[in-house]
Amino acid sequence: MSIQTFGGINPAFADPQTAAIYLQPILYDGTSTWGKGADKGFEAFMDAAANMELYDIETDSEVYRKGIHLLPDLAGFESAEAMFQATYSQAKKLLETGKFLTFFGGEHSISIGLIKAHYEQIEDLTVLQIDAHADLRPEYLGTPYNHACALYDASQHANLIQVGIRSMELEESQHMDRSKTWFAQDMHGHDRWMKESIDKMGEKVYITFDLDAFDPGVLPGTGTPEPGGLGWYETLAYLKKVFRERDVIGFDLVELAPIEGHSASQFAAAKLYYKMLSYKFFQS
Repeated sequence: MSIQTFGGINPAFADPQTAAIYLQPILYDGTSTWGKGADKGFEAFMDAAANMELYDIETDSEVYRKGIHLLPDLAGFESAEAMFQATYSQAKKLLETGKFLTFFGGEHSISIGLIKAHYEQIEDLTVLQIDAHADLRPEYLGTPYNHACALYDASQHANLIQVGIRSMELEESQHMDRSKTWFAQDMHGHDRWMKESIDKMGEKVYITFDLDAFDPGVLPGTGTPEPGGLGWYETLAYLKKVFRERDVIGFDLVELAPIEGHSASQFAAAKLYYKMLSYKFFQS
């Protein structure tokens, strides 16, 4: 029986003992309120990755040679609360391995437990949220584990930096530190926001990347595609700076909701994932 690996890499590079990178899929779409399908995102992401060339031109590297171990899916949650407990517990266990941890959703609520596990273990953690939405509601539709609440807990317990925001409710303002928030409308046409936001970060950074941060012209396959988002190359330039200037200790990618017959979104997600690994392990 063949073993599924990221990008179809040789299983020798996916061995859990020797791989530097762990990839944890979390298949959950229980609280999304409009576009559904984020629980199908990982399957589409893996299909795209299997058809992606694994040499990164920019960093002149093949980061898969560091080893990428694919963990069994986390799925089948009976409630948002059960999802939170499962992801939180799993992240705590994985942090004991010493591997570079990456997670793929699923909707953004999966990040609540992941971030909690990280800030509890890593002192003075910065959480970099790249996203169209503020996600700062303490509770939504009867639960604090809704996708609209994805960063509220982080805002209370970590150094939260928000980049690319262009949609929020008025009530979220009271939980937002505007000195650490960069709105998309104010980022347009210059790159000063890159240095300004990095200057607000501590040394250790966890990135939670909601794919709706991108403009829909770049990545339309997401639950709530907001106009006016980030471009591909400015995003890569920013991520490269973050990885170069800070110690990124892990990341998650969320909210890929594939569109039938349209493969560009999952291919962009696969390329982004691989780019982030390349920036972590190889700097040009």
